[in-house]
Amino acid sequence: MSLTTPTRRAFLQGGAAFFGTANLMGSTALAALDPNSFRDRAFHATHYGPFEAVVRDGKLVGVNAIMELDARPTEMLTYGVMDRTYDKSRINYPMVRKSYLEGWETGDTKPELRGKEEYVRVDWDTAWSLTAKALLDTATNHGNEAIFSSSYGGWSNAGSFRPNVLQGRLINLIGGCTNTAGDWSAGAGQVLLPRVIGDMEVYSGQTAWEVIRDNTEVFVLVGCDPIKNNRIEYRVADHGMYGPWEQIRDAGVKFISINPQRTASDEYLGAEWVKVVPNTDTALFLGMAYHVLENGLEDREYMDKYTVGADKWIAYVKGEDDGTPKTPAWASAITGIDEAKIKELAELLATSNTQVAGSWAIQRAQHGEMAYWSLVNFQALTGKIGKPGSGVGFSWHYGNGGMPQSGARTPVGMSQGRNFIKKVVPASRITEALENPGKEFFYNGFTNTYPDIKMIFNAGNNFMSHQQDTNRLIRALEKVETIVCVDVWWTAATRWVDIVLPAASTLEQDDITSGGTYSNDKVYAMKKVIEPVGESLPDYEIFEGLADKLGLWAQFTDGEDKMYHIKLAYEASGAAAETPFKEFWEKGYARMPVPDAARKWTRHSEFYNDPEGSPLHTDSGKIEMFSESISAMDIDDCPGMPVWMEKHEYLGNAKEGQLHVVSPHPWFRLHSQMDQSEKLRALYKVQGREPVRINTQDAASRGIEDGDLVELYNDRGTVIVGAVVSDDIMPGVVSLYEGAWPSLDSKGRCNSGLVNFLTSTQRSSGLAQATTANTVLVEMRKCEDPEGPNMAYEKPAIIEDMEIAAIDDEAVGAERLEALTEALYADMSPGEKMFFERCTVCHAPREVTHYTRQQWKGIVPSMFERAGLEESERELVMDYLMKNAADAN
Repeated sequence: MSLTTPTRRAFLQGGAAFFGTANLMGSTALAALDPNSFRDRAFHATHYGPFEAVVRDGKLVGVNAIMELDARPTEMLTYGVMDRTYDKSRINYPMVRKSYLEGWETGDTKPELRGKEEYVRVDWDTAWSLTAKALLDTATNHGNEAIFSSSYGGWSNAGSFRPNVLQGRLINLIGGCTNTAGDWSAGAGQVLLPRVIGDMEVYSGQTAWEVIRDNTEVFVLVGCDPIKNNRIEYRVADHGMYGPWEQIRDAGVKFISINPQRTASDEYLGAEWVKVVPNTDTALFLGMAYHVLENGLEDREYMDKYTVGADKWIAYVKGEDDGTPKTPAWASAITGIDEAKIKELAELLATSNTQVAGSWAIQRAQHGEMAYWSLVNFQALTGKIGKPGSGVGFSWHYGNGGMPQSGARTPVGMSQGRNFIKKVVPASRITEALENPGKEFFYNGFTNTYPDIKMIFNAGNNFMSHQQDTNRLIRALEKVETIVCVDVWWTAATRWVDIVLPAASTLEQDDITSGGTYSNDKVYAMKKVIEPVGESLPDYEIFEGLADKLGLWAQFTDGEDKMYHIKLAYEASGAAAETPFKEFWEKGYARMPVPDAARKWTRHSEFYNDPEGSPLHTDSGKIEMFSESISAMDIDDCPGMPVWMEKHEYLGNAKEGQLHVVSPHPWFRLHSQMDQSEKLRALYKVQGREPVRINTQDAASRGIEDGDLVELYNDRGTVIVGAVVSDDIMPGVVSLYEGAWPSLDSKGRCNSGLVNFLTSTQRSSGLAQATTANTVLVEMRKCEDPEGPNMAYEKPAIIEDMEIAAIDDEAVGAERLEALTEALYADMSPGEKMFFERCTVCHAPREVTHYTRQQWKGIVPSMFERAGLEESERELVMDYLMKNAADAN
């Protein structure tokens, strides 16, 4: 380091100005709820809810829910948070895979031994040095595009200073990297819907619940389970929609659930369960559309005023262009629903004030775009979209959709800065990209090429658990030179990597966040509750130390500590106008008012009330029942309107004995988070394995009883799971929660039950290149030879006392950075700076080049709402987006 370059070490030695944070960190206005108890408590907030942490002698001993903020806390909060904090699966020290540590100088690192050999405990300086060297080696030898970030979404941490955001800030300081495009949650929907209805929709607020209660007659849940999935949130869950769901139900709204299995929401809301063959929702809505047309129940005036392309789609429905009318009888043969029932549903939905809620699950399938589009077209055909109490929505199950929105600013994050690398890898295409460097692929209207990935950096993301066909991924990873993972626990993502950087849990660091995901009516302090376990460090300090190794400490930190940035983040929020930072931090939260008008808001109502003055952000300004732009792309598996297309594997072409696997979100986890909690596992695991729901007939024909271990298998892999025999799932279908931690036995079977050992890498379509995790066939048999207990939650083999020579700073080669970046840096425009500070800390999107100008016009309304941008700020960001979008010249 030069004498003129500030460093982390000098900053710490000089004594940072903490502006009084030390006397704030342990305080909370709620500490005296019980006047007879000790006062060592601290406010904190997580994806599972806000709470008061009870600490004794420096150790977390209790988690107290706060009724005024969350009246319905779940077991994930009351059991799981404390359970996992001190779990044996914690990563206590920096770790390096043995062969990588031995061969880092020669390059003989034996990547084929990932997942098989021991890790070596090292100090932080060694871990930072090896990581910094790998970043610089990769950028110098192969270009920055060879660095791939699998970190997206930020679900690991509810705070504004999520590890993926911090990683993005650091790597962009060295010129950037290849990023993940889209996501796993709703990858098909978020690409399609802006072109069809002018908004990303999957991350957009829903019609206010009071409007639904007072106007809706029929509420249709298409694969949608809001009671289960709203147990967690992207930010902080407060379960605010549970009471309103009860009011909607008790007001007499009729609920219909179209699903291969009966759900918690069906029980809670008294829904009528309509069994449907998985992946056939498109055929159902086409069959209903035919019956609507045959009986003159369509709304021609609505279509003429609010849609384009209706006649082309109607001609397809009637069979005029392919000779196959999409009759209820035709749909019945595909969906498994009686013809009479399809007719009954069509008439009921067409003649009632009907709200349709589509889950993300139905688009996680081959041709998933068609499923979403068919819901939109049916509701447009019957004239529903934009009217009070009716329409279509795709996030009723997420973020407590239906809660009125404050429209207030939320706390800002740290700007990630400009990424100079424009290559992308769609979220579900990682394996394909690793196997096919240089291969062309089509995504969202543009032709791209896969980079030659030499390094993967993964922070706060369990890509090994959510990527399809895990065995294929493990093989593909052997070509990667270095994989780095920042994590708190020994998740799947850490067990196939070279360098493991142990992060402190959120309870062991300060942060700030907001809640809920859509209501945005509260700002929460995520106060440090206990000291970091072992030698783990807060995410900020991990990336601060790595920045120091690269000579970028001042640029990364702006010369300030994290609490300085937290205070800035709060002061940019809507809460700061009423509540000073010190008062907020002491209390733990601040409220932001929700305007009365938000309680009467209907999704798409502005367009419905004034289609010319408030057009949709589609090419036509209207609902695109047929899209000329998508049709012109000439994609063989995604035509310009919703049509029925055969799946490569589903019950319609299954061999005898094959079953269709669906993999919904778990009840007691957030994806893979909380799987290591022993108390939670005791509530649902079967003989220590992931439970699989099996129809009574399917179980009996195979000699399987409730509680047995069974094997699900296909040519991609085998998993061992525990049988839950039930009549609440249709024959031919089994349901296995996604997100289990994997553990391979001597035969290569996952002895824990991770469903992605079974899923395929088939894309949704050439438009979105999204996951098809719910398009899977398997066979099933009783497991006769399980190998001992599930070892997924044990630490890998670790060498604690290996002698390691210190790595000299010259070996890192930080001086190479200047040559890499000298031509890259330019002043960011105000709009660009605001976009990366305010807009990219949310679930999606992250990069301006991932979407077209027209798509951005559809995305920004809900994005600006979450970011709380004022009109002048919105104009600055829009100017930046329009000048730098995928199709900007």
